[in-house]
Amino acid sequence: MSPQPLHRVLIAGASGVVGQAAVRHFQALADWEVIGLSRRAPHGVSVAHLAADLFDPACIAQIQALPAITHVVYAALYEAPGLLEGWRSAEQMQRNDTMLAHCLEGLEAHPVTHVSLLQGTKAYGAHIHPMRIPGLERRPRDPHDNFYWLQEDRLRATAARVGFSTTIWRPPIIFGPSLGAPMNVLTTLGVYGALCAAEGCPFSFPGGACGPLDGVDAELLAEAFAWAGTAPEARNRTFNVSNGDVFQWDHLWPELTEGLGLTPGAPEPRSLAHWLPTRSDAWDRLRAQHDLQAPRLSELLGDSPIYADMLLGYGRDRPPPPTQLSTIALRQAGFAGCRDTETMLHDQLHALAAARVLPPWPLNA
Repeated sequence: MSPQPLHRVLIAGASGVVGQAAVRHFQALADWEVIGLSRRAPHGVSVAHLAADLFDPACIAQIQALPAITHVVYAALYEAPGLLEGWRSAEQMQRNDTMLAHCLEGLEAHPVTHVSLLQGTKAYGAHIHPMRIPGLERRPRDPHDNFYWLQEDRLRATAARVGFSTTIWRPPIIFGPSLGAPMNVLTTLGVYGALCAAEGCPFSFPGGACGPLDGVDAELLAEAFAWAGTAPEARNRTFNVSNGDVFQWDHLWPELTEGLGLTPGAPEPRSLAHWLPTRSDAWDRLRAQHDLQAPRLSELLGDSPIYADMLLGYGRDRPPPPTQLSTIALRQAGFAGCRDTETMLHDQLHALAAARVLPPWPLNA
């Protein structure tokens, strides 16, 4: 008989960019058992999975019936179709709050000791106004309506009543492989590169004016979740978390082009949200040619090309306001993980090819 795990973690939102990385990381750790919760099973990983819709009250009983949960990573997220418009929608805010409420109600039957909750740079109002640089966790809450605040207040109240600790995370752009996620710039760029190569055209930078950015590897975020689950220094804290460097899309583009073995070209402004859907037939030919384990283009990318246009600055003639975060608080608490963003992008895009989600690089070899 195998020994019982010391910890059993529920990953809510297991099919998303963050959730898939968390599933993989916790599965590789000794003394941890993993259960994924999402409407659809995560791609490319084998995990005990609860197929549930957190907006449906029926999920409460489903969560109550799970084996004893000790830790939770809450990475579930509802994004309305069209993506950007929903970020200030009261309906979307309420839906995300309701999803967390259902999850927490189901978990009250479990011996939960710690919950990690995901936020982001919108906590600093970056989607509404120029934010104060750097973003610091210790500053007062930015006064705007946000489902982050609804969820945070609900989580803290439940934690105080039930008796578990919390860690709230504020990452910038998150990079990681996932299918159909609404904010997955990585797969969008990979598909764009593959289609450029297939058509014999250069991998031209499609955006506009850019400025410095920070990002985070979803795998690094997963490492931080695991650290926080047992570290006293993480209890009831809020942390920014990033790779630790900065990058700029137009400056990075030549290295990204070379690393994928693609043909360089002069910048050519192009809306990926409009251009990519016109290449659905070309994508299907690539799927057949390379026997890819990837769905049709709309299912693979979702609304991520809209997100990519925003990040790459399509249509902008001047850089956007900066959004850099300070990660000093996290480092001082004891978590010092970091990544080189350029290397991370190369590694993740090649990993997507190895998983046969994208064609092999270089495609035109």
